[in-house]
Amino acid sequence: MIDHCAFNGDADGLCALQQLRLAGELDREVRLISGVKRDIELLRRITAAHGERVTVLDVAHEQNREDTRRLLDAGARVRYFDHHYAGDLPRHPAFESFIDTAAHVCTSILVDNYLSGREHRWAVVAAFGDGLAGPARALAERHGLNTDEVVALEELGQLLNYNAYGDSLEDLHFDPLALAGELLPYRNPMDFIRESASFITLKEGHAADMAAAADLVPWREGNGARLYRLPPQPWARRVSGVLANQLAAQAPHLAIGLLSAKANGEWGFSLRVPDGSQQTADAFCRQFPTGGGRKRAAGINRLAESDLPAFAERLLAGYSSGCC
Repeated sequence: MIDHCAFNGDADGLCALQQLRLAGELDREVRLISGVKRDIELLRRITAAHGERVTVLDVAHEQNREDTRRLLDAGARVRYFDHHYAGDLPRHPAFESFIDTAAHVCTSILVDNYLSGREHRWAVVAAFGDGLAGPARALAERHGLNTDEVVALEELGQLLNYNAYGDSLEDLHFDPLALAGELLPYRNPMDFIRESASFITLKEGHAADMAAAADLVPWREGNGARLYRLPPQPWARRVSGVLANQLAAQAPHLAIGLLSAKANGEWGFSLRVPDGSQQTADAFCRQFPTGGGRKRAAGINRLAESDLPAFAERLLAGYSSGCC
């Protein structure tokens, strides 16, 4: 059987892939498809015939509905692990859905459940990278991980997530396909941390980029939200996801939005909202043609420069009274 796997290039997608590969759930010669974090229409790049299998990891079905149907119609089996808004799912005997949009799960936690915890350390890494510190620590405690190990896995999750953000692969330190290959030999992520030169590259790059962001101040601010504008630099595109999580942790009662200048003159947007918010992050972002995500973290791929003032007002109005 020929295996294909489309995975998001962030920590969650990488760690979900790593778990399945270590558990023998994918063929050793699996054909991998990935890209930068916002490159989510990945299934259009897959051609699979009758008897072949496609596994999808951390990529929203809503944006891949037509290609999912195309693959099923071609006779392929499709296995879907995800936690983003999915829309209507196909009713087909060759379609397996492991989709859960609850606010406190990520794709790697769903894979961890599927594997009965066989590769739980990688699920902990992913949950931290996805900004789910509470579920990450709960999973670590369930498996008896010590404090030093949890701290190290948290840093790795943040660094893997950091690597996925950018307009193009040229913005990234590592192509996610190459990084997946770097991770593969390591059953224990602690060994990757200790032994891989790639970990050092990510750690040093992250420190330099976050230092550049240290003086960032809100561009617009309201009672329930803060909106930041990042400059048109590769470092700013790389830190947008990690910085959004960090700013959200510092102001847990506020919605945090980050506008990132793209190389083509358009803007990308990342949103983090608190538990109990009057409007979920994905509901806000799906009001725009290129928006999507999940309940507490979502984004919009393209906004025009001329639309930003009105967009800022809409965001502040949408979260005018915080989370209470």
